[in-house]
Amino acid sequence: MEKQLDYDSVTNKLSQHGVIVDGAEIHGILCGMLCGGMSLTDQKWLEALSETVNQDESFSEPVVFTLTTLFNQTCQQLLEPEFALNLLLPEDHAPINDRGAALINWVQGFMLGFGLHQQDLVKCSDDVKEALEDFSDISRMEEPMDADEESEKALFEVEEYVKISAILCFSELGQSLLDDQKEKPSIH
Repeated sequence: MEKQLDYDSVTNKLSQHGVIVDGAEIHGILCGMLCGGMSLTDQKWLEALSETVNQDESFSEPVVFTLTTLFNQTCQQLLEPEFALNLLLPEDHAPINDRGAALINWVQGFMLGFGLHQQDLVKCSDDVKEALEDFSDISRMEEPMDADEESEKALFEVEEYVKISAILCFSELGQSLLDDQKEKPSIH
């Protein structure tokens, strides 16, 4: 199995090739598209990413490889039954404000990706609507955090909430691999 990508390697690869977003935002967009109902086999996700984060320019081969790997890992994690989704964020030893800013970028990316595939919130459960409202609040947070135990605990709790909320959206709106079958088997 391939090595799980991390925030720094994805962010560095994007930066080296002139893509102006970090790994957290890219991962958030991918998760948002998948959790908003994009089919796991939909190959238009790369085009949507180039439109939203790369001024509609094609990505270089190394970036396409990294993004494809990230997409595949994200799909795998979302399909795991044990809440296996790992948000692509800086390591725990990074400064708390860097981690907080990356979480905000992730949430903003998620909302963008989600909006690309789910405009009809009427059908969504109250839990999904509440999670999206909370995401909207999180995306606007600007307060710098103190590097203390209380702030660490608060950030951890927000990260866990975001992760569980994304999984909730996927379980309600995400497409299973079975839904991707073009022809339903007919019974004769």
